[in-house]
Amino acid sequence: VQLQASGGGLVQAGGSLRLSCAASIRTFSYVMGWFRQAPGKEREFVAAVRGIDGVTYYSDSVKGRFTISRDNAKNTVYLQMNSLQPEDTAVYYCAADPHSSISVYSHEYESWGQGTLVTVSS
Repeated sequence: VQLQASGGGLVQAGGSLRLSCAASIRTFSYVMGWFRQAPGKEREFVAAVRGIDGVTYYSDSVKGRFTISRDNAKNTVYLQMNSLQPEDTAVYYCAADPHSSISVYSHEYESWGQGTLVTVSS
């Protein structure tokens, strides 16, 4: 399984970025998630989407600002991030979970991408 995350970069507070995660698996059959890890902090759940029906779930810290989506035809998952704040600065990772229910726990996700850095300046 290969997950290739891209789209990170430097943006000013209030700006937007869209992350992409290209997968070598059929995203239809997985829950695909985004996690992030800020310097000196633990990895935390951001959002997830269930491939089979598009059901989504978000952490409270990004709800209303971030949108996760998937294109099963392209086996790609996206994270649209709006109204970015300095506290969103982190390395963002995409991950794949073969179970049928959405989990916020990183240990449930079996495959991980390499991460893409998002830096939000104030």
